[in-house]
Amino acid sequence: MSKQNKITRIEVELRSIFDKKKYEQLKFFLDKNAEYLGEDNKDVCFFILKDKFVKSVKNISKGDAKIVLKNNSITKGESDFEEIEIPISQSNFNKSVRLFEALPFDQIEWSYQKRHNYVYKGVELALKWTQSWGYHLELEIVTNSRAKVEDAKKKIERVAKELDVHIMTKKELMDFSKKADELYKKGKFKNKQKDENL
Repeated sequence: MSKQNKITRIEVELRSIFDKKKYEQLKFFLDKNAEYLGEDNKDVCFFILKDKFVKSVKNISKGDAKIVLKNNSITKGESDFEEIEIPISQSNFNKSVRLFEALPFDQIEWSYQKRHNYVYKGVELALKWTQSWGYHLELEIVTNSRAKVEDAKKKIERVAKELDVHIMTKKELMDFSKKADELYKKGKFKNKQKDENL
């Protein structure tokens, strides 16, 4: 196995949920003070197992697509995930969805994501709206070592404090994501979601 194939990608991601007013305040601040990476709207289909999930992602804004395995479960309240990502052509997005739909995943969920990406003080920020999560912020650092995870979390927490956003605790994340999963099962959310006027 080549050295390149042994490289681990660990996504350290903390989350905050808020109302539309806070969303607008954050967007105003970040537009002025952060590096703007652009609009990043996506159609995403999640294929969920008990301890991990796969997602097929169609990036509407950028015209590309990918398949991603996240080797952990958000319903366990985890904030760091080993991630394997495979780029695909957007023309193969529907094929990837059909392929995974044919496999025995525990649950399948669609999510339209309205998203703006930034970098602020070394932390990647995704300011988002989805039907299931509403207005929220994902704060992320990607590292290649488990030994760097705690330092990454501390750096993210410092930025969150400056932005005056509450980082969801492990319990809050578990409770919220489990509730969202239950609402998906009950048909609360549509399969493919329409853009809100943000």
